[in-house]
Amino acid sequence: MLVVIGTIRLAAGSINRARPAMAQMVAASRAEDGCIGYSYAEDIVDAGLIRVTELWRDQAALDRHFTLPHLAVWRAAWPVLGISDRQLRVYEVSAARET
Repeated sequence: MLVVIGTIRLAAGSINRARPAMAQMVAASRAEDGCIGYSYAEDIVDAGLIRVTELWRDQAALDRHFTLPHLAVWRAAWPVLGISDRQLRVYEVSAARET
């Protein structure tokens, strides 16, 4: 399994304008074969910081994700929504357990 963790930055005051595009991206990504989880969360301390969490079955599923139309639509919206400072890391995970 692959875990993608990171952040993106929204321009000040643009969260409400960005929500519909973010919701569409989340819904479309969650519907993909191989997507185990996909979410965005607003940081409660750092306004405009969005925390990204993605879980993918394997590299092939993540690679396919990058080729799909909804990702292109999402990325095309970034300048309009003031999205910047994308910092994501991919981690390979062999097993998960409860803490």
